[in-house]
Amino acid sequence: MAAHAQPVLSRRALNRATLDRQFLLRRQSLPAVDAVRHLVGLQAQNTKPPYYALAARIEGFRPEELSSLMESRAVARLVTMRSTIHTHTADDCLALRPLMQAGGPERELKGFRKGLVGVDLDRLTALSRESVEEAPRSVKELRTLLLAEWPDADPLALTVAARILLPLVQVTPRGLWGRSGQVELTTAEQWFGRPVADPPPAPDETVRRYLAAFGPASVKDFQTWSGLTRTRPVFERLRPELLAFRDEDGTELFDLPDAPRPDPDAPAPPRFLPEFDNLLLSHADRSRVVPPEYRSRTWTGNQAHRTFLVDGFLAGIWRMEDDGGRTEIVVEPFRPLSAAGRDALEAEAAHTLGVLVPDPHVRFAT
Repeated sequence: MAAHAQPVLSRRALNRATLDRQFLLRRQSLPAVDAVRHLVGLQAQNTKPPYYALAARIEGFRPEELSSLMESRAVARLVTMRSTIHTHTADDCLALRPLMQAGGPERELKGFRKGLVGVDLDRLTALSRESVEEAPRSVKELRTLLLAEWPDADPLALTVAARILLPLVQVTPRGLWGRSGQVELTTAEQWFGRPVADPPPAPDETVRRYLAAFGPASVKDFQTWSGLTRTRPVFERLRPELLAFRDEDGTELFDLPDAPRPDPDAPAPPRFLPEFDNLLLSHADRSRVVPPEYRSRTWTGNQAHRTFLVDGFLAGIWRMEDDGGRTEIVVEPFRPLSAAGRDALEAEAAHTLGVLVPDPHVRFAT
């Protein structure tokens, strides 16, 4: 199809399509493991965000369900997309990790080369694997082991290299609801009792899954989400089976033919999201969810704020405070809200956050 003939999708159309695929237009009644699989993982730099992410997306979600999946090793926490920690299904831990190895992690290692002068990376990998497969190790224990071998190396560079070169899972109780412990690591192979994909899978199926969860999307959107580069040939290979669109700025977008693309005026209820939610991090052009005037308001330094959506778009941040033994949800809108808008946010806070916080009280602040 010629570029000029490709249909144009407005920002609201992209917004509604992405919200629908993210289970944020309508909550879904499905097991948490299926949601984690469909969403291709949940951002998990902190331990609680996966629970808040699922509470916003699954009807009837209870935090004990995700904790049970972690204890049974059906899901786990490890570094994948964008060199950040995600909660994935066991299958995705073993397949996505080697695929993403060629992206962000190896580029990250280049930034620590000065601290690794004289370090044999093959031996570092072997020593680290032997240690963490003997028993899960804390970062401090792993660092001590590696410094004994290379006392002149940079301690941080040594542990970063181990994390990059090995698929290291954060073992439970780390990440369990109400029972989290310190970070202790073992390999994905040891934790799940089976090997990682070797050779790494082709990225074609991951592109399809990304579009199913985040589309319609451009090549750069996929690269932003995954951390991979030079993926244009993958999209060209898949082009015969995909639909092509343009956004309002003329960027080419790809999509699965049978993926939902709701009416741009479909109602979008308010939603409370955790810090680092993938909805806000998985497109090169975030304007489908983040109004340009709010782009810099969701971060302080390198720390992301918890956010909420009104009519499908970022509309403010929220936090929790202890008010004399009672949890208070402090809501800070970026613009004035109508009385109906405030009521809807309060109702959503009770529905979503009430699952995770006993009897939350909402207070609006500026």
